Amino acid sequence: MTVPAPRSFGTLPDGREVTVHTLTSPGGPVLRILDLGATVQALHLPDRAGGPGTNVVLGHPDAAGCAAPPEAFLGAVVGRHANRIAGARFDLDGRTVDLEPNEGGNSLHGGPDGFHRRTWQVVDAGPDRLVLELASPDGDQGFPGELTVRAAYTVTGDSVALDLEARTDAPTVVNPASHVYLNLAGEGAGTIEDHRLTVAADHYLPVDRDGLPTGGLVPVAGTPLDLTAPARLGERIRAEHPHLAAVGGIDHSFHLRGTGLRAAARVEHPASGRSVELWTDRPALQVYTGNALDGAITGTGGRAYRRGAGLALEPQCHPDSPNRPELSDPVLRPDGTYRSRTEWRFEC
Repeated sequence: MTVPAPRSFGTLPDGREVTVHTLTSPGGPVLRILDLGATVQALHLPDRAGGPGTNVVLGHPDAAGCAAPPEAFLGAVVGRHANRIAGARFDLDGRTVDLEPNEGGNSLHGGPDGFHRRTWQVVDAGPDRLVLELASPDGDQGFPGELTVRAAYTVTGDSVALDLEARTDAPTVVNPASHVYLNLAGEGAGTIEDHRLTVAADHYLPVDRDGLPTGGLVPVAGTPLDLTAPARLGERIRAEHPHLAAVGGIDHSFHLRGTGLRAAARVEHPASGRSVELWTDRPALQVYTGNALDGAITGTGGRAYRRGAGLALEPQCHPDSPNRPELSDPVLRPDGTYRSRTEWRFEC
Protein backbone atom coordinates (compact mmCIF):
# COMPACT_ATOMS: atom_id res chain seq x y z
CA MET A 1 0.00 0.00 0.00
CA THR A 2 1.52 3.32 -1.10
CA VAL A 3 0.60 6.34 1.00
CA PRO A 4 1.60 9.90 0.03
CA ALA A 5 4.42 11.35 2.11
CA PRO A 6 3.65 14.31 4.40
CA ARG A 7 3.63 17.53 2.44
CA SER A 8 3.28 21.25 2.95
CA PHE A 9 -0.22 22.67 3.28
CA GLY A 10 1.05 26.24 3.12
CA THR A 11 2.27 28.87 5.56
CA LEU A 12 0.39 30.77 8.26
CA PRO A 13 0.70 34.58 8.59
CA ASP A 14 3.06 34.09 11.58
CA GLY A 15 5.43 32.04 9.39
CA ARG A 16 4.55 28.57 10.65
CA GLU A 17 4.39 25.91 7.96
CA VAL A 18 1.41 23.55 8.11
CA THR A 19 1.89 19.91 7.14
CA VAL A 20 -0.76 17.48 5.89
CA HIS A 21 -0.53 13.72 6.53
CA THR A 22 -2.49 11.04 4.67
CA LEU A 23 -3.77 7.80 6.26
CA THR A 24 -5.59 4.89 4.67
CA SER A 25 -6.23 1.16 4.84
CA PRO A 26 -6.76 -1.23 1.90
CA GLY A 27 -10.12 -0.43 0.28
CA GLY A 28 -11.02 1.95 3.12
CA PRO A 29 -11.30 5.69 3.71
CA VAL A 30 -8.49 8.11 2.89
CA LEU A 31 -7.98 10.51 5.78
CA ARG A 32 -6.02 13.77 5.60
CA ILE A 33 -4.79 15.24 8.90
CA LEU A 34 -3.13 18.61 9.53
CA ASP A 35 -0.57 19.13 12.27
CA LEU A 36 -2.34 22.46 12.84
CA GLY A 37 -5.04 21.70 15.37
CA ALA A 38 -4.74 17.91 14.82
CA THR A 39 -7.36 18.69 12.18
CA VAL A 40 -9.31 16.35 9.89
CA GLN A 41 -8.96 18.30 6.65
CA ALA A 42 -10.55 15.73 4.29
CA LEU A 43 -12.03 12.24 4.48
CA HIS A 44 -12.64 10.42 1.21
CA LEU A 45 -14.92 7.40 1.21
CA PRO A 46 -14.38 4.84 -1.55
CA ASP A 47 -16.77 4.83 -4.49
CA ARG A 48 -18.65 1.65 -5.31
CA ALA A 49 -17.41 1.95 -8.89
CA GLY A 50 -13.80 2.26 -7.77
CA GLY A 51 -13.45 6.00 -8.45
CA PRO A 52 -11.34 8.52 -6.51
CA GLY A 53 -13.82 8.61 -3.63
CA THR A 54 -16.04 11.29 -2.14
CA ASN A 55 -14.87 13.76 0.50
CA VAL A 56 -17.55 13.83 3.23
CA VAL A 57 -16.14 16.44 5.65
CA LEU A 58 -15.83 20.21 5.49
CA GLY A 59 -12.33 21.65 5.47
CA HIS A 60 -10.10 24.54 4.47
CA PRO A 61 -8.23 24.31 1.14
CA ASP A 62 -4.90 25.63 2.48
CA ALA A 63 -3.17 27.17 5.47
CA ALA A 64 -4.32 30.67 4.54
CA GLY A 65 -7.91 29.47 4.76
CA CYS A 66 -7.27 27.98 8.21
CA ALA A 67 -6.04 31.35 9.48
CA ALA A 68 -8.70 33.55 7.88
CA PRO A 69 -11.82 34.59 9.78
CA PRO A 70 -14.51 33.64 10.59
CA GLU A 71 -13.54 30.80 12.90
CA ALA A 72 -15.58 27.63 12.42
CA PHE A 73 -13.13 25.09 13.94
CA LEU A 74 -13.46 22.92 10.81
CA GLY A 75 -12.28 19.42 11.68
CA ALA A 76 -10.04 20.50 14.57
CA VAL A 77 -9.48 19.00 17.99
CA VAL A 78 -10.73 21.82 20.23
CA GLY A 79 -9.74 22.39 23.86
CA ARG A 80 -8.68 22.50 26.57
CA HIS A 81 -12.39 22.65 27.19
CA ALA A 82 -14.74 22.22 24.23
CA ASN A 83 -18.00 24.17 24.18
CA ARG A 84 -18.73 27.17 26.40
CA ILE A 85 -17.71 28.19 29.90
CA ALA A 86 -19.95 30.97 31.25
CA GLY A 87 -18.25 34.23 32.13
CA ALA A 88 -14.89 32.69 31.15
CA ARG A 89 -14.38 31.63 34.76
CA PHE A 90 -14.97 28.79 37.17
CA ASP A 91 -14.03 27.72 40.69
CA LEU A 92 -11.64 24.84 41.28
CA ASP A 93 -10.62 23.66 44.75
CA GLY A 94 -11.76 26.94 46.29
CA ARG A 95 -9.94 29.17 43.80
CA THR A 96 -11.48 31.21 41.00
CA VAL A 97 -9.91 30.54 37.61
CA ASP A 98 -10.20 33.37 35.06
CA LEU A 99 -9.94 32.41 31.40
CA GLU A 100 -9.38 34.33 28.16
CA PRO A 101 -12.85 35.08 26.71
CA ASN A 102 -13.39 34.73 22.97
CA GLU A 103 -17.18 34.74 22.52
CA GLY A 104 -18.60 37.79 24.23
CA GLY A 105 -17.65 37.36 27.86
CA ASN A 106 -17.53 33.57 27.61
CA SER A 107 -14.85 31.01 26.73
CA LEU A 108 -15.55 28.88 23.65
CA HIS A 109 -13.56 25.78 22.65
CA GLY A 110 -10.58 26.64 24.83
CA GLY A 111 -10.23 30.37 24.18
CA PRO A 112 -8.86 32.63 21.44
CA ASP A 113 -5.64 30.61 21.11
CA GLY A 114 -7.01 27.14 21.78
CA PHE A 115 -5.75 23.77 20.61
CA HIS A 116 -7.16 24.38 17.12
CA ARG A 117 -4.59 27.14 16.53
CA ARG A 118 -1.56 25.18 17.75
CA THR A 119 0.99 23.16 15.82
CA TRP A 120 0.95 19.62 17.20
CA GLN A 121 4.10 17.51 17.06
CA VAL A 122 4.16 14.14 15.30
CA VAL A 123 5.33 11.41 17.71
CA ASP A 124 4.39 8.35 15.63
CA ALA A 125 3.35 7.89 12.01
CA GLY A 126 2.48 4.98 9.74
CA PRO A 127 0.32 4.30 6.69
CA ASP A 128 -2.86 3.90 8.78
CA ARG A 129 -2.02 5.66 12.06
CA LEU A 130 -0.83 9.12 13.16
CA VAL A 131 -0.11 10.24 16.72
CA LEU A 132 0.19 13.96 17.47
CA GLU A 133 1.15 15.62 20.76
CA LEU A 134 0.65 19.09 22.19
CA ALA A 135 2.17 20.65 25.31
CA SER A 136 -0.11 23.25 26.88
CA PRO A 137 1.74 25.27 29.56
CA ASP A 138 0.42 26.25 32.97
CA GLY A 139 -1.80 29.32 32.56
CA ASP A 140 -2.51 28.64 28.88
CA GLN A 141 -5.63 30.71 28.08
CA GLY A 142 -5.98 30.93 31.88
CA PHE A 143 -6.25 27.17 32.50
CA PRO A 144 -4.13 25.89 35.41
CA GLY A 145 -1.59 23.10 35.17
CA GLU A 146 0.83 22.02 32.46
CA LEU A 147 -1.11 19.65 30.22
CA THR A 148 0.23 17.15 27.71
CA VAL A 149 -2.32 15.97 25.14
CA ARG A 150 -2.10 13.24 22.52
CA ALA A 151 -4.40 12.67 19.57
CA ALA A 152 -4.10 9.32 17.78
CA TYR A 153 -5.94 8.79 14.47
CA THR A 154 -6.32 5.29 13.06
CA VAL A 155 -7.94 4.06 9.84
CA THR A 156 -9.10 0.43 9.93
CA GLY A 157 -11.37 -1.13 7.33
CA ASP A 158 -14.35 1.20 6.92
CA SER A 159 -13.71 3.04 10.20
CA VAL A 160 -11.78 6.03 11.49
CA ALA A 161 -10.93 6.29 15.21
CA LEU A 162 -9.63 9.15 17.33
CA ASP A 163 -8.10 8.41 20.74
CA LEU A 164 -7.42 11.38 22.98
CA GLU A 165 -5.24 11.23 26.08
CA ALA A 166 -4.13 13.95 28.52
CA ARG A 167 -2.06 14.27 31.69
CA THR A 168 -1.58 17.28 33.98
CA ASP A 169 0.81 18.31 36.76
CA ALA A 170 -1.87 20.28 38.65
CA PRO A 171 -5.66 20.12 39.02
CA THR A 172 -7.38 21.49 35.92
CA VAL A 173 -10.37 20.89 33.64
CA VAL A 174 -10.03 18.87 30.45
CA ASN A 175 -12.69 18.34 27.80
CA PRO A 176 -11.20 18.15 24.28
CA ALA A 177 -13.44 17.21 21.37
CA SER A 178 -13.35 16.58 17.64
CA HIS A 179 -15.13 19.27 15.62
CA VAL A 180 -15.51 17.36 12.34
CA TYR A 181 -18.37 18.57 10.10
CA LEU A 182 -19.99 15.80 8.03
CA ASN A 183 -21.87 16.02 4.76
CA LEU A 184 -22.43 12.53 3.36
CA ALA A 185 -23.64 13.95 0.05
CA GLY A 186 -20.13 15.26 -0.42
CA GLU A 187 -18.21 18.31 0.74
CA GLY A 188 -19.80 21.40 -0.78
CA ALA A 189 -22.81 19.45 -2.12
CA GLY A 190 -25.60 21.53 -0.63
CA THR A 191 -26.90 21.18 2.91
CA ILE A 192 -27.42 18.36 5.38
CA GLU A 193 -31.18 18.92 5.47
CA ASP A 194 -31.88 15.69 3.57
CA HIS A 195 -29.75 13.67 6.02
CA ARG A 196 -31.48 11.50 8.62
CA LEU A 197 -30.12 11.63 12.16
CA THR A 198 -30.61 9.32 15.14
CA VAL A 199 -29.15 10.12 18.58
CA ALA A 200 -29.18 7.64 21.48
CA ALA A 201 -30.34 10.18 24.05
CA ASP A 202 -33.56 10.64 25.99
CA HIS A 203 -32.61 14.03 27.45
CA TYR A 204 -31.01 17.23 26.17
CA LEU A 205 -29.84 20.52 27.63
CA PRO A 206 -31.80 23.72 26.81
CA VAL A 207 -29.56 26.75 26.22
CA ASP A 208 -29.96 30.51 25.86
CA ARG A 209 -28.94 32.63 22.88
CA ASP A 210 -25.31 32.45 24.04
CA GLY A 211 -25.40 28.64 23.99
CA LEU A 212 -25.22 28.41 27.79
CA PRO A 213 -27.42 26.05 29.82
CA THR A 214 -30.58 27.61 31.22
CA GLY A 215 -31.19 24.82 33.72
CA GLY A 216 -30.98 21.08 33.86
CA LEU A 217 -31.58 18.24 31.42
CA VAL A 218 -35.09 17.85 30.04
CA PRO A 219 -36.74 14.97 28.10
CA VAL A 220 -36.53 15.03 24.30
CA ALA A 221 -40.00 13.45 24.09
CA GLY A 222 -42.56 15.73 22.46
CA THR A 223 -39.94 18.14 21.05
CA PRO A 224 -38.21 18.49 17.65
CA LEU A 225 -35.06 17.34 19.47
CA ASP A 226 -36.47 13.85 19.86
CA LEU A 227 -33.97 12.05 17.63
CA THR A 228 -34.44 8.62 19.16
CA ALA A 229 -35.72 7.45 15.76
CA PRO A 230 -34.32 8.54 12.37
CA ALA A 231 -35.42 12.12 11.65
CA ARG A 232 -34.94 14.25 8.54
CA LEU A 233 -32.79 17.16 9.67
CA GLY A 234 -34.48 19.78 7.51
CA GLU A 235 -37.81 19.17 9.21
CA ARG A 236 -36.30 19.36 12.69
CA ILE A 237 -34.13 22.43 12.05
CA ARG A 238 -37.11 24.40 10.73
CA ALA A 239 -39.55 23.29 13.43
CA GLU A 240 -41.11 26.02 15.52
CA HIS A 241 -39.78 25.58 19.03
CA PRO A 242 -38.24 28.15 21.39
CA HIS A 243 -35.17 26.04 22.10
CA LEU A 244 -34.34 25.88 18.38
CA ALA A 245 -35.18 29.53 17.82
CA ALA A 246 -32.71 30.55 20.55
CA VAL A 247 -29.72 29.29 18.54
CA GLY A 248 -31.07 29.28 14.98
CA GLY A 249 -31.34 25.50 14.61
CA ILE A 250 -29.82 22.60 16.51
CA ASP A 251 -26.84 23.45 18.70
CA HIS A 252 -27.60 21.37 21.77
CA SER A 253 -25.95 18.88 24.08
CA PHE A 254 -27.62 15.47 24.33
CA HIS A 255 -27.12 13.24 27.36
CA LEU A 256 -26.20 9.85 25.94
CA ARG A 257 -27.60 6.59 27.23
CA GLY A 258 -25.25 4.18 28.94
CA THR A 259 -21.53 4.37 29.65
CA GLY A 260 -18.37 3.13 27.99
CA LEU A 261 -17.82 2.88 24.26
CA ARG A 262 -21.25 2.67 22.63
CA ALA A 263 -23.18 3.82 19.57
CA ALA A 264 -24.18 7.46 20.12
CA ALA A 265 -25.55 8.58 16.76
CA ARG A 266 -26.24 7.46 13.22
CA VAL A 267 -26.39 9.67 10.12
CA GLU A 268 -27.90 8.43 6.86
CA HIS A 269 -27.98 10.02 3.41
CA PRO A 270 -30.61 8.09 1.46
CA ALA A 271 -29.74 9.60 -1.94
CA SER A 272 -26.14 8.33 -1.90
CA GLY A 273 -26.66 5.28 0.29
CA ARG A 274 -23.90 6.46 2.62
CA SER A 275 -24.20 6.33 6.39
CA VAL A 276 -22.00 6.68 9.44
CA GLU A 277 -22.41 5.47 12.99
CA LEU A 278 -20.59 7.46 15.64
CA TRP A 279 -19.36 5.61 18.74
CA THR A 280 -17.99 7.30 21.85
CA ASP A 281 -17.30 6.78 25.54
CA ARG A 282 -18.12 10.40 26.47
CA PRO A 283 -21.26 11.33 28.48
CA ALA A 284 -22.69 13.87 26.02
CA LEU A 285 -22.92 14.67 22.33
CA GLN A 286 -23.14 18.22 21.02
CA VAL A 287 -25.17 18.27 17.81
CA TYR A 288 -24.59 21.36 15.65
CA THR A 289 -26.24 21.94 12.28
CA GLY A 290 -23.88 24.65 11.03
CA ASN A 291 -26.27 27.47 11.87
CA ALA A 292 -23.62 30.21 11.78
CA LEU A 293 -22.06 29.29 8.42
CA ASP A 294 -22.82 32.26 6.16
CA GLY A 295 -20.79 31.80 2.97
CA ALA A 296 -17.68 33.57 4.27
CA ILE A 297 -15.63 30.34 4.24
CA THR A 298 -14.63 28.70 0.97
CA GLY A 299 -14.11 24.96 1.30
CA THR A 300 -11.76 22.42 -0.24
CA GLY A 301 -13.92 22.06 -3.35
CA GLY A 302 -14.03 25.82 -4.02
CA ARG A 303 -17.61 26.32 -2.83
CA ALA A 304 -18.76 28.64 -0.06
CA TYR A 305 -20.07 27.00 3.10
CA ARG A 306 -23.51 28.31 3.87
CA ARG A 307 -25.92 27.56 6.68
CA GLY A 308 -26.37 23.81 7.10
CA ALA A 309 -23.38 22.88 4.90
CA GLY A 310 -22.25 20.35 7.50
CA LEU A 311 -23.30 18.51 10.64
CA ALA A 312 -20.95 18.48 13.65
CA LEU A 313 -21.32 15.64 16.15
CA GLU A 314 -19.00 16.47 19.05
CA PRO A 315 -18.56 13.89 21.86
CA GLN A 316 -17.69 15.70 25.09
CA CYS A 317 -18.85 16.80 28.53
CA HIS A 318 -21.90 19.07 28.70
CA PRO A 319 -21.34 22.82 28.16
CA ASP A 320 -20.30 24.88 31.19
CA SER A 321 -19.50 21.71 33.14
CA PRO A 322 -16.73 23.44 35.17
CA ASN A 323 -19.54 25.53 36.69
CA ARG A 324 -22.15 22.75 36.51
CA PRO A 325 -20.51 19.60 37.94
CA GLU A 326 -23.93 17.96 38.32
CA LEU A 327 -24.06 17.74 34.51
CA SER A 328 -20.63 16.13 33.98
CA ASP A 329 -17.21 16.25 35.62
CA PRO A 330 -14.30 17.62 33.55
CA VAL A 331 -11.77 17.86 36.41
CA LEU A 332 -8.43 16.12 35.87
CA ARG A 333 -5.85 15.73 38.64
CA PRO A 334 -2.15 14.80 38.52
CA ASP A 335 -2.81 11.23 39.63
CA GLY A 336 -5.22 10.62 36.76
CA THR A 337 -5.20 10.32 32.97
CA TYR A 338 -7.89 11.64 30.66
CA ARG A 339 -8.82 9.19 27.91
CA SER A 340 -11.56 9.20 25.31
CA ARG A 341 -12.31 7.38 22.07
CA THR A 342 -14.43 8.37 19.10
CA GLU A 343 -15.12 6.10 16.14
CA TRP A 344 -16.77 6.87 12.82
CA ARG A 345 -18.02 3.62 11.25
CA PHE A 346 -18.96 4.21 7.62
CA GLU A 347 -21.15 2.31 5.19
CA CYS A 348 -20.98 3.22 1.51
